[in-house]
Amino acid sequence: MTTETFTLPDVGEGLTEAELVAWKVAPGDAVAINDVICEIETAKSLVELPSPHAGVVGELLVAEGVTVEVGSPIITFVSEAEAADAGIAANPKDPAAPPATDEGGGSVLVGYGTGGGATSRRRKPAERPVRSSVGVIAKPPIRKLARDLNVELTEVTPTGADGEVTRDDVVKHAEQASVFRNIETPAWGAIREEKLPVKPQVDEGRSESIPVKGVRKATSSAMVQSAYSAPHVTVWKEIDATRTMDLVKRLKASPDYADIRVSPLLIMARAVIWAARRTPMVNAAWVDTDSGAEIVVRHYVNLGIAAATPRGLLVPNIKDAQDLSMKDLARSLNRLTLTAREGKTSPADQQGGTITITNIGVFGMDAGTPIINPGEAGIVAMGTIAQKPWVVDGEVRPRWVTTVSGSFDHRVIDGDGMSRFIADVASILEEPALLVD
Repeated sequence: MTTETFTLPDVGEGLTEAELVAWKVAPGDAVAINDVICEIETAKSLVELPSPHAGVVGELLVAEGVTVEVGSPIITFVSEAEAADAGIAANPKDPAAPPATDEGGGSVLVGYGTGGGATSRRRKPAERPVRSSVGVIAKPPIRKLARDLNVELTEVTPTGADGEVTRDDVVKHAEQASVFRNIETPAWGAIREEKLPVKPQVDEGRSESIPVKGVRKATSSAMVQSAYSAPHVTVWKEIDATRTMDLVKRLKASPDYADIRVSPLLIMARAVIWAARRTPMVNAAWVDTDSGAEIVVRHYVNLGIAAATPRGLLVPNIKDAQDLSMKDLARSLNRLTLTAREGKTSPADQQGGTITITNIGVFGMDAGTPIINPGEAGIVAMGTIAQKPWVVDGEVRPRWVTTVSGSFDHRVIDGDGMSRFIADVASILEEPALLVD
């Protein structure tokens, strides 16, 4: 019997290994070319692998949860005719199912099938909403997003046609829930010590050992590399962001931004781009070469946005952000955020960043000392924006106040440059009209 063996491919530049998260087929399943056969987790992305062969699944060579090297055999296939001759009954395929591709028609990324064991998964057309037993109408990708964000669909207020739950409905509900998640103080648990998240190997119920892999492994490696190679220095400034909040309010009310989610992060992003043009060294990088070290100054901004996702910390970036209008930048931030939350951020979207913003204010933090993303020289943190007493023209008034902090590679930029850059960012948040050339 002729057997075709499929090896783990490199789905991103320089990928060396990946964890096989879940099989989507079982031995005996009939598959077509581009049907999804499994989910793998690389250093930064959860990716669905399409089948390069048409035929019948022979053997699954790798167990779920195992990390394998690129080029290792993971599955075998035989033709349907040879399977029939050998007495192997192919599991029937849903004739109405379309080839498994993502909504954009490109590479197949995180899907919306059921999790669990190695079962055959055939997608229904994405445009057909699914109604659950409790009457919630939502398309499969929206249900996947709700699961990732820990959102109970029955609690979401739908705004779509015929009462359908939309992506914005789920995201809005998740954001509202996060505001209140810490109101109740949880009781002390019975277990004295545990390590999170996922797939614990329990030791008599008192402690857990978690294998470090996937996103957590990549994040820890990058942070250790950065912290122990680049001498970090952090500066910060407390500012009156009342005019920024006024601008955000006006943009939200503008018909031009009716379909765009606007937040203070948009003004922060524009401020960082503007300030980086005035102090280019914060957008540079220290590079070690065989002949010695050199500083590479980038005259473009690939703006990284640190995103806390259900799978861990990701830092996708907006390419050539300096060329975008305010509206286009807002749209890019929206797409970046939704893609990260859905687990569809590709490796390419996380490569080539030049400077990063981390919005720690969403967690209620006033300021921090963030670690620089490897390959960059600066990272800026935006703290929570809250009303505080502020002296204006000799009088104490309530104003919207925030703190901007930044960590920098002191090999690349000195204290005066760091201070000028943070002062420039602060000046924009204090008076956004400075953005108008």
